[in-house]
Amino acid sequence: MNIRNVSFDHPDAVKLNNQVQGEYVVRYGDEGDATPLAPTDFDPPNGLYLIAYDELGTPVASGGWRAQDDNGEGNQDGDAELKRMYVVDSMRGRGLARRILAALEDDARAAGRIRMVLETGAKQPEAVALYESSGYEPCGKFGFYRFHELSLCFAKAL
Repeated sequence: MNIRNVSFDHPDAVKLNNQVQGEYVVRYGDEGDATPLAPTDFDPPNGLYLIAYDELGTPVASGGWRAQDDNGEGNQDGDAELKRMYVVDSMRGRGLARRILAALEDDARAAGRIRMVLETGAKQPEAVALYESSGYEPCGKFGFYRFHELSLCFAKAL
């Protein structure tokens, strides 16, 4: 497995983002995650976007973090927000998400961020299990979906 830093608007990132958006539609019945994101949100040193490629060079997993500070939406100074964690169906259960998560945490820590935060949904039990088993704990709601009843927010000190 080869994990590479790419831009959020890289064609492989767009492809995986479209797939995860499709999964959100299936699980939640709406139009996907409407959280505003810009490709520059993930530019180092204020973020990072990673894609895992299989031995054939096919993109199979992704995830990123972006810097967040106190913004009136529940974030705190020093937050790194995890976004777009995704593994294609055929590659799930192989530890890819855990590897990407660890790499993102290491990078955010090195960039001086003090807390990794994430928002997921109640209809994503696999994601909740990953985050809880990786040391994340429930925290105050933040971000675009902070008032949505299915929104679950987690945090971990870096």
